[in-house]
Amino acid sequence: MSREQAILRHQFADYLNCGTADNPDWQLMGYGFTAINETFGASTESTKYVNDKAESTDVVSYSSQFPFTAHMIKSEVAIQALYNVGRNHVTGDGTIFEYVRVELWDETETANTFKARKFEVSAEVSEISGDNKQELSGNLNGRGDPINGTFNTTTKAFTAT
Repeated sequence: MSREQAILRHQFADYLNCGTADNPDWQLMGYGFTAINETFGASTESTKYVNDKAESTDVVSYSSQFPFTAHMIKSEVAIQALYNVGRNHVTGDGTIFEYVRVELWDETETANTFKARKFEVSAEVSEISGDNKQELSGNLNGRGDPINGTFNTTTKAFTAT
């Protein structure tokens, strides 16, 4: 009996739309990023019914969050887009981006096309710090439900399924 290997971090690809919804410019969040994690943020609600000894707990919502850290690299478009949010104290609609998380271990029948989820996120840029290399950190906070689909890493096109 053989066992499958665990999925490794480099088998996720993260893309930030630095263009618009009508004219997307999907930038790979790779070089320069030292971490992009995902927390599902499940919220629960518990109820104890009068005839039960124990409570019943249900998951009632999610609050996705993607904490990130990145070294400041001038030529990396996604890093600069996030930096500008914090640098310029941008609020409201100016912090909203489309973000796609691609599962590179799950290729579809179409070449270079993988299962993916698209999120609308607000960029919360927390700080820039470091004694030597400057590092940008913050969160991409999910807004609403993710959209399941596929992403072609050659054409950089997301297709909802």
